[in-house]
Amino acid sequence: MEYQPEHAIEILRQTPATLSAWLGDLTDPWTHYSTDADAWSPYDVIGHLIHGEETDWIPRAVIILQEGQSRAFEPFNRFAQFEQSKDQSLGSLLEKFAQLRQQNLVTLKQMNIASEQWALRGTHPELGSVTLGQLVAAWVVHDLDHIRQIVVTLAKQYTEAVGPWRAYLAILEQ
Repeated sequence: MEYQPEHAIEILRQTPATLSAWLGDLTDPWTHYSTDADAWSPYDVIGHLIHGEETDWIPRAVIILQEGQSRAFEPFNRFAQFEQSKDQSLGSLLEKFAQLRQQNLVTLKQMNIASEQWALRGTHPELGSVTLGQLVAAWVVHDLDHIRQIVVTLAKQYTEAVGPWRAYLAILEQ
């Protein structure tokens, strides 16, 4: 599929509802499990997505549109969720994520980005020159990557329980 911003927004709009429907009624053993000390639980992922909504995608789009490459993006703290989400319920985090995403999609729409503006460039602190279109495409794939991460983490909780079926369950080998 060729990148088109309106198609990207379809995924961005669905992510909060998908995660709420899937994780909202699960108990802590499902949502707070991680495969090892360096891996994130589904709970951690939701906190990370919230932090991205607050500090990453839209703020960087604004920088590209207003300042171009004259100002580099602020570095993104990939681990901020561990402190920011502490002691909050998963339900409240899912609600907050849904609200922030809705606000950000409204903001994105209100930017009224013309087709030629998707090629405008900004400066990522590690990756260098990036376009506005690449930023929004990365936002979509970031969502999908973390959905995959959640799926793998949930599945791995039953690695031993599936017994010999493990040979047929490729997800357990990721």
